[in-house]
Amino acid sequence: MKRLKKKEELADRSPLPAAHPQPYRRILLIQLGDIGDVILTLPAIKALRENFPESRLVVCVREKAREIIEDCPWASAVMTVRKEKKRLKAAILDQAHWMRELRSHRFDLAIDLRTGTRGAIIAALSGAGTRIGRFAADGRLWRNRVFTHLVTPPDEASQYAAEHNLNILRPLCLKGRDRALQITIPSHRKQTAIRLLSSEKIPMDRPILAFHPFSLWKYKEWQVNSCAELIDDVQLRYGVTVIITGSTEERGRADQVVARCRTQPFNLAGKTSIGELAAVLSACRGFIGVDTAALHLAAAVGIPTLGIFGPSPAVCWAPRGSRHTIVSKNMPCVPCRRKGCQNSEISQCLNELTLEDIHEELSRFIASAVT
Repeated sequence: MKRLKKKEELADRSPLPAAHPQPYRRILLIQLGDIGDVILTLPAIKALRENFPESRLVVCVREKAREIIEDCPWASAVMTVRKEKKRLKAAILDQAHWMRELRSHRFDLAIDLRTGTRGAIIAALSGAGTRIGRFAADGRLWRNRVFTHLVTPPDEASQYAAEHNLNILRPLCLKGRDRALQITIPSHRKQTAIRLLSSEKIPMDRPILAFHPFSLWKYKEWQVNSCAELIDDVQLRYGVTVIITGSTEERGRADQVVARCRTQPFNLAGKTSIGELAAVLSACRGFIGVDTAALHLAAAVGIPTLGIFGPSPAVCWAPRGSRHTIVSKNMPCVPCRRKGCQNSEISQCLNELTLEDIHEELSRFIASAVT
């Protein structure tokens, strides 16, 4: 215990010495969260690139977030981890190949942004002499011992989530910590988006709004009827075109929303990869959606957003800036920071949220987005 405490103090009080302007030539940044977490890591990637402009910066993410890093101008390369069921021999061979690739980079700095065990194992196996990680309260047995520097950030409950990742870089004493999200859309992604919009016969002579009603977590989602009411309201009152976005698994649920509408939105759920979705969103005038990765993606491509929030704290997860709006039910328990009411996966604050509740903010948002 005493040894771990010393490591924790070292991270908080003793920054890493910089022997020269480029002390780390080969850097591994590990972010094994969901797609939204990877998008919120972009400011940290940018900060590393600005401080180590000549270094090779490899970012390790889950396979589903690969395109976010592939399109990131500050990353040199991407490594991905997959959750696939394979026969034992195939799995062993696959892991051996992955390990050879990891070691071939000869990293001298590895940074794990989360508290999970898989990221810690990757950091340890990378061979990096300096390993920075987030202190885990349950990691005393072995996980925390993997790192040469542990970071225990101050209370993050009121911090924007992008800052949570920047906090872990503190031992490096980096200059510049811009927390703004920014994604560069490659030309081939833009061309793919244009072809998709054309093939779906989406009119380009009037403003397009993206609506994303889905989340990995059902307790963050709005009622289907309310989603349909909102789509009808903005299409009829403002003469805009609404496209519904989502994953392949969410396409059937998007069809249910369309079926409840009196107007005709366009269902693009399942028709884009995450990189293509960024390009499609960049062609829109605004984005409306629940607390999910697509909300962060819309902010990163530079369009105004209206985020529909329930139990999750907007102070942490809502995009920053005057172009971004949040709406939620006026209830004393909001946000409760739980997985629904009493962790039931059901959120009354969203089930009871009506179009009338958000009408004023919605009207202001649409007026500013389409004019």
